[in-house]
Amino acid sequence: MTIACVTFDLDDTLWAVGPVIHRAEERFYDWLAERCPRIAAAHDAESLRVHRRGFMAGFPDRAHDLTGLRKLWLAHVFEEFGYDDVPVEVAFRVFWEQRNAVTLFDDAAAALERLRERYALGVITNGNACVHHIGIGHWFDFVVSSEDAGHSKPAAPIFQAALAQAGVAAHRVAHVGDDPKNDVLGAAAVGMRTVWYNPAQAPWPGGQTPDAVIRSLSELDGALARLAR
Repeated sequence: MTIACVTFDLDDTLWAVGPVIHRAEERFYDWLAERCPRIAAAHDAESLRVHRRGFMAGFPDRAHDLTGLRKLWLAHVFEEFGYDDVPVEVAFRVFWEQRNAVTLFDDAAAALERLRERYALGVITNGNACVHHIGIGHWFDFVVSSEDAGHSKPAAPIFQAALAQAGVAAHRVAHVGDDPKNDVLGAAAVGMRTVWYNPAQAPWPGGQTPDAVIRSLSELDGALARLAR
């Protein structure tokens, strides 16, 4: 039962994602207002977010590919307002650079540094943050995104793709994440061990309980050691 590999969710597990996305959306809107004033005249930042969400909701079969969906929406909104000359890739990069301007939780870097000495480490994420762009990729042996896997957590294929990368049996991999459904129940369904990152000490919402619960990443070493007993 020895744990050989630990996989991590990213957003709201290694950093708080809400402020990051808000800043990225605001930065993108400021850029848009300067580059595409007709769009800014029709939408403020919030109504543009509503527009994007409504558009993306029309493609449920592509929900695993946030990057592709955002680019599709950008092409649509530029066409709608007659800005066919605006490169989608340039516009997306404005958002994406800020989306990756994250601030790790205070105990995240130290925890990853310690764990790297004892376990293989991986990432399983539904988001489009890039650990290499952020500058933390050296701590991880592999990254599996929903875009790469073609499925979002909690679907089994994304976890199975990570297990293939880990190269060990599911019961020897522990997944750490903040979302009860996407992280805990999804990982447990394929036989992985589970650690619920729950700093708010929220009550467990139901379903198969996690193997361990931590309030901070500094508790992870001890939680993993107990899983091996």
